[in-house]
Amino acid sequence: MDKITKTALKAIILAAGVGSRIRPLTDNCPKSLLTVAGMPILERMIGNIRACGIKEIIFVLGYLDKQIEEFVKSKFPDLDTHFVLNDKYQETNTGYSLMLTEAAVAGASFVKFDADVVFDIKILRKLIASPFDNCLCIDRDIQLDAEEIKVIEDENCRVLKASKTVNPAEAIGESIGIEKISSDTAKLLFKELGLMMQQTSNHQAYYEAAYERLIECGTFFHTIDITGRNWTEIDTHEDYRVANWMFSTA
Repeated sequence: MDKITKTALKAIILAAGVGSRIRPLTDNCPKSLLTVAGMPILERMIGNIRACGIKEIIFVLGYLDKQIEEFVKSKFPDLDTHFVLNDKYQETNTGYSLMLTEAAVAGASFVKFDADVVFDIKILRKLIASPFDNCLCIDRDIQLDAEEIKVIEDENCRVLKASKTVNPAEAIGESIGIEKISSDTAKLLFKELGLMMQQTSNHQAYYEAAYERLIECGTFFHTIDITGRNWTEIDTHEDYRVANWMFSTA
């Protein structure tokens, strides 16, 4: 079993998307740089990552990439960063973006973040402290609709399915877009993503599709219950309103 420590962990932030559903706010500003409760989403995320002892962050950029890169370099000049460009961001999805980080990950364990998730630092602390090598953060108290990544688990809290197509009646909750992946699993994951992305029909696949393929081959992913902690993914104007309320009152 791969022993994961904070010093060994890297962070991956997937920030290539356009954020079309929250336009016009994203017409000239990347979604990750929108301000929530007085602070850009990305600044809060990086602050939480650093406060948890992770020193190296890999960014996958696409839409308005220079704005994000310049913000990070200006706000966090001493941060150990890697910027990876997904120049096909308009025609690909998160699976393709994650695949592009393989060289920068360089065999390490990592925590992966969707760049539009605003979250309480206690969520990340719990994830890192988990004894399980591969973990998905799950909120069990949430309305499950078509857009959520819904998770089915077994009696040992091992993930069986994780996708938008899971029947909400069978799911135990939503995966919030923050996961811990061991170095051993990372090697398998990048191999699987590479195979998937050889077919253009998979370019719109989410990274969870690769998780499911590994699960079918015997790799374990466990769930970490973060129910009750403050977090939200910002896809819509309503999400943005809720995020500002939630973190202004936290």
